[in-house]
Amino acid sequence: MEKNSILDFYNELSETYHLIFHDWYRAIHWQGDFFNDFIRSQYRHEGDGLIKLLDASCGIGTQSLGLAQHEFAVTATDLSAKSVERAAREAEKAGVHIEFGTADFRSLEQDVPGQFEVVLSADNAIPHLLTDEDLKAACRNLYSKVLNNGLLIISMRDYDNEIKDKQRATSPRVMDEGKRIAFQVWDWMEDKNFYITNQFIMQEIDGVWQTEVNKTSYRALLRHELSEFLSDAGFTDIKWHMPSESGYYQPIVTAKKLEIK
Repeated sequence: MEKNSILDFYNELSETYHLIFHDWYRAIHWQGDFFNDFIRSQYRHEGDGLIKLLDASCGIGTQSLGLAQHEFAVTATDLSAKSVERAAREAEKAGVHIEFGTADFRSLEQDVPGQFEVVLSADNAIPHLLTDEDLKAACRNLYSKVLNNGLLIISMRDYDNEIKDKQRATSPRVMDEGKRIAFQVWDWMEDKNFYITNQFIMQEIDGVWQTEVNKTSYRALLRHELSEFLSDAGFTDIKWHMPSESGYYQPIVTAKKLEIK
């Protein structure tokens, strides 16, 4: 895994990541509403307190900030310290309490204290892990952070479908009345299910177009592959929820850590 490229990608995007959304603040509320409903449909919370949740790939806070506005006690971590700093500023601005930290998927057991009823990684973060060894380590560490009878939730791109034609670019998103455009160009590695994403953000500022380009690597991780890694780590009741069923824009996998008596 090109670890440094991933870290550089999110550090460099920490102040501009919101520009890939039409309205990032509206997206925060939508994500919070969606995952609040989805989690409660999949997880039976015992007691009257807040649900303890770890967002293990929080970025600048797109999911964490929304969930913190519902009945969740949120801990949010990410590999990128600059993204976490941005998320913390946004949490203060929004008036919500979140425990923030910097952590790697592969060392969550050491990096993050405690366990959680729900562990979340949304929006295609897991496929940054390119090797089987890194994916196995991540799944073991995710397992270590889930309480007995707790729930893991991961969302990622529909690579089972996208691998068929290996698309070269995403459709441009034209925003701000044509003054902002965001899109990705994908460079596939020959004969392998890996690609480099080139994230373009173009803005017209004072009549001059400015372009920011950042790149990082992904693995076109298939659903059965991730299911096997989760099962090997100890998770059970592994289920995939497709966008047509869930209403989310990516496939979601849920997995449970059942208490062993």
